[in-house]
Amino acid sequence: MERVDAKGDVTAGPSAPPDAPVAEGVRLLDGMPRQRGPVEAVPVRPAAPEGAAPGRRVLRPWRLLPTPTGTPFTLTFAAVLLVTAFVAEHADPALVHALHQGSSTDVAHLLRTPVFVLVASALWVVGGVTSPYAVLFLLVLTALERRIGGLRTAGVFALGHVLATLATEVPVGLAVLVGWLPVSSLHRLDYGISFGVAASAGALAGLLRPWLGWPLLLVFGGTLVRDLIAYTDPMTNWGHVTALAIGVATWPWVRRRRRPARLDL
Repeated sequence: MERVDAKGDVTAGPSAPPDAPVAEGVRLLDGMPRQRGPVEAVPVRPAAPEGAAPGRRVLRPWRLLPTPTGTPFTLTFAAVLLVTAFVAEHADPALVHALHQGSSTDVAHLLRTPVFVLVASALWVVGGVTSPYAVLFLLVLTALERRIGGLRTAGVFALGHVLATLATEVPVGLAVLVGWLPVSSLHRLDYGISFGVAASAGALAGLLRPWLGWPLLLVFGGTLVRDLIAYTDPMTNWGHVTALAIGVATWPWVRRRRRPARLDL
């Protein structure tokens, strides 16, 4: 029996048994064998854990919360907030008010000790650990830190906290200067993590897949706009909207520094 080698030459060869398997890379067409090119290596995916559906990504809910090795910045920050929340809940009310007043980023404190109050004001949670912003803090900063690292997450949080604070307090100072607001507005109590959380949420929306990132941005942004329209606390509400916009503005920066994703939320 004759066969065709890789160069197309006809050579003699032993007859194959009728039931012999056809060699990989060769298929018969009209009774004549034809040589295919080299077979490319196909990457092999690791087997799914027992009980998981084949081809599906296994979600690990515990990765939604901070861990010592995965998200050290968020975990440490959360521990500090727990301590200050405990103090605010159980300490003498007069002492708590004095601490809040000393940490406030009002115009008077920003003129005297700007760095101190900008840092200290972010160590308190308005409404305690059960407030919506405390829950958002854990979920949003954990997800953000897993994608861009702790140092950059701290940078996004600080950027939103500082710029949104200045964007709301500087107009107050100018309004007092020209006589549009009373002098007491210079001592308006202002503290909390909400500006930093809003900026972090805006940044995170640019790192998630579109089917989740855009709904997060629309729902969170819609809530902030609704609060602004209600006009219950316009300065704070404007600060939240400004912080969210600052987070969105960081998209080009955070996307360039994104870690390889281990969990697509």
